[in-house]
Amino acid sequence: MDLKLVLWALFAFQLKHFLCDFVLQTKFQVDTKRIYGHYGGFIHSGLHALFTLPILIAVGASVTAVVLIDIGEFVLHYHVDWLKGQVDVRYGWTEKDQMYWVVFGADQLVHQLTYLGIVAYLAGAL
Repeated sequence: MDLKLVLWALFAFQLKHFLCDFVLQTKFQVDTKRIYGHYGGFIHSGLHALFTLPILIAVGASVTAVVLIDIGEFVLHYHVDWLKGQVDVRYGWTEKDQMYWVVFGADQLVHQLTYLGIVAYLAGAL
């Protein structure tokens, strides 16, 4: 994968994340993704997986890579969000608490590192 394609893929993942986590995510998804097995979390992670598909196809990933990366992202995204919700509930942190924002930032960092890992893998760096 050449540098232009790597940069395009990273941009596409950033845009996808913004759309799925901030534009398309509903209050229902936010409120239920902390409940393990609840379909609200499945919907949210499913949107991420769905929006990842065209990016993987556009960069020329193999069918096997598309399937494995997409499933992996779904599973990882679901569990990262669930864990963030568990931490917030356990400690009672809300938007008024500094630690809420630290955990929120850590959640976002893990998602961004996931995209970096995907692109690095596709580029042959991993």
